[in-house]
Amino acid sequence: MLEDLDLVSAPKHVGWAEPRLNDTAATETTVPIGTVRTSTSRISQVATVAAVSVPPIGLLSAMGLLWGVAFHWVDVALLVGLYVLCAFGTTIGFHRYFTHKGFEARAPVKAALAILGCMTMQGPITQWVTDHRKHHALSDKPGDPHSPHIGHGDGAWGAVKGFVHAHVGWLFSNLGMEQGRLYGKDLYEDRMIRWIDRLYVVWVVLTFGIPFAVGYAVGGGWPAGVEGLVWGGLLRVFLYQHATFSVNSICHLFGRQDYRTRDEARNNWVVAVLVFGEGWHNNHHAFPASARHGLQRSQIDVSWWVIRGLERLGLVWDVKRPTPEQLERRRLQPAGV
Repeated sequence: MLEDLDLVSAPKHVGWAEPRLNDTAATETTVPIGTVRTSTSRISQVATVAAVSVPPIGLLSAMGLLWGVAFHWVDVALLVGLYVLCAFGTTIGFHRYFTHKGFEARAPVKAALAILGCMTMQGPITQWVTDHRKHHALSDKPGDPHSPHIGHGDGAWGAVKGFVHAHVGWLFSNLGMEQGRLYGKDLYEDRMIRWIDRLYVVWVVLTFGIPFAVGYAVGGGWPAGVEGLVWGGLLRVFLYQHATFSVNSICHLFGRQDYRTRDEARNNWVVAVLVFGEGWHNNHHAFPASARHGLQRSQIDVSWWVIRGLERLGLVWDVKRPTPEQLERRRLQPAGV
């Protein structure tokens, strides 16, 4: 059975017994939209406005800085280096480890992944994980925080509204509504996670302070520091946020489905490249607890490569992935097609 390795659902981790494939009655059960609060809190809305609007301002600032000014290698290094490091905090940490328990990790690795994930400015661990667990429990059904398919109407205009909601709209209406024990009991019982969550503002300051400090030190003054802040902070956050948002929007609308799931999750190679393997979304929804999302040799999954490296170093263990037999039982498309 696929459920034996908890690769189809993870009720013991999410506090939710996901219905089986043939459990029609369970699928049709009415579920409250929010169990902790009835709408996104005002402070979350303000933080989201800042997180979504400030980085584009940084992009415009970057354009101004580049007007007649050379582009420095330190800016490239900050943009690429922090993009990659912080991205692993969400792809490996928030998602594959904290949400789905795709592997076990030593405390230093766990703390590093949690802090790096917070530095993407996508919210504290408890908020990110509980929202995502609810998404899996009700994917593309009423109650899904960011489905592009539910409640947006029919036709082209409905599709546009669904895309916008899944990409950014849900951040202003459904974000953080499950930040409680129903979907996050294990998190709230973890002292390290509670401590890192409480210091979320510190990690946000670091995500901008580090590129400013590096730019200042290398360039020898505050103009270089501001340049580092713009490229390694504001622009980097903007690019990674929208790459991540694309998993919710693009990967539930565009791409192919290789495995049977209960939803419209799809594999999209472009998103997979931008978010280091997260774009193999149909694979992930078919086997949520699998630490590997790129299940075919041709499916590039950089986050999986890092997990494998950590496993060989003994820093992570009990790494979950589906067996060939489990893959075949759920396969829709012939391998390699």
